[in-house]
Amino acid sequence: MIGYVTLGTNDLDRSVRYYDELLTVIEAQRFMQEEGLFVAWAINADPSTPSLAVTKPCDGKPASVGNGVMVALQMKTPKQVDEFYSKALELGGTDEGLPGPRGDGAIYAAYFRDLDGNKLNAFCMIAEG
Repeated sequence: MIGYVTLGTNDLDRSVRYYDELLTVIEAQRFMQEEGLFVAWAINADPSTPSLAVTKPCDGKPASVGNGVMVALQMKTPKQVDEFYSKALELGGTDEGLPGPRGDGAIYAAYFRDLDGNKLNAFCMIAEG
């Protein structure tokens, strides 16, 4: 259902450096960019898959974090969730919830904020059995 998610930033260069390194954990690479305006990443740089982008707001006003807004990025395994979360914090992100099972245990997730304060979630579904 989701085609792409765009996050606002007030420092595009800093944000791009953060996501360039963080998204290597899930093999996402840049597939589209417009110098000084935005950069977008997708798994294996495939534009036919869901993607994540960062941009300076087009209206020229400062970017701000949406209260209650969160982007969830699907991982393959709990180990990948742990690695992604650890990398996010190593790069300067902040903790919003340690990795672990959630709800009825069918989801394994971790929560963090990026350098601009956007809230993200790394998660995977845990197979029954």
